Amino acid sequence: MPLESTQVRTTVADPRTPKLKRLNDRILSLYARGMSVRDIRSHLARIYGVEVSPDLISKVTDAVIDELVTWQNRPLDPVWPIIYIDALWVKIRSGSVASKPVYLAVGVDMDGRKDILGLWVGSEGEGAITWMAVLSELRNRGIEDVCIVACDGLKGLPDAVTATRPKATVQTCVIHLTRASLRLSSSKDHPKLVPALKAIYTAPTEAAAEQALDQFAASDLGERYPAIVRTWRSAWPEFTPYLAFPPAIRTVVYSTNMVESINARLRKATRNRGHIPSEQAALKVLYLAVREQINPKAGDKNHVAAHWKEALNQFSLFFEDRLTIQ
Repeated sequence: MPLESTQVRTTVADPRTPKLKRLNDRILSLYARGMSVRDIRSHLARIYGVEVSPDLISKVTDAVIDELVTWQNRPLDPVWPIIYIDALWVKIRSGSVASKPVYLAVGVDMDGRKDILGLWVGSEGEGAITWMAVLSELRNRGIEDVCIVACDGLKGLPDAVTATRPKATVQTCVIHLTRASLRLSSSKDHPKLVPALKAIYTAPTEAAAEQALDQFAASDLGERYPAIVRTWRSAWPEFTPYLAFPPAIRTVVYSTNMVESINARLRKATRNRGHIPSEQAALKVLYLAVREQINPKAGDKNHVAAHWKEALNQFSLFFEDRLTIQ
């Protein structure tokens, strides 16, 4: 009997069900890790001696769409110390192939664990209206307060946060700001540039940081790279809140390795496919990648910082009564 027919007619009582479930799980896992349909067929034939059709792979992966909708609309905790918002670009065919941003929100909960709160496909050039819709959706799913919203150069986001969550602090990602500076300079100057920039973002006060930036701007290095000075000055309103944070909160905000590791895996899930046929297919691919790597209640492996309790204590003091400790 062809495998497709077996898959359709299988019932719970069928003794072949566990075997087929393992096959389905294997297909989903390979799909989530960035393998194309052709690669999955080749892998299953080579490793397991099983021939499957492209149609069967589509049926197996389409079966998670309802799960994706449930996940995208699930209730969320009311209070989050920090939410990171970032974007990755995916090639989607909609008439013609175009790169579209997929926005993701990654929250850090009261236990210091990470969780991807949602994925949204956008269009290039979107601004505050789009972000207000995303932030409103998160509010409707139960989020009542966020202490810090960390992001990097997403057009319209700071204004949208201010409009919908006036108590939230919008914070530019310091690592992204530093890396943007390094991209604007020659690698031979990096040994001198790195400590000059570190003097800015490790300054004890905003006044000291501004003095360090002025000194850099007046130096030979600053005169050689005026675009770096301009980058820091333009980001200054969203960078300076970082300087008011106590050390443990600075550590959590500065270290974006968690978000970057998630982004790297999501990019891997889409890169090998060249382009994706629709926005829904893009979300399906990315959701499977999310499901493969994130379990918000999985224990220590999802912790953001080794000393989260220290950071949480500083959050509760710095943001006063806004955190409800359970």
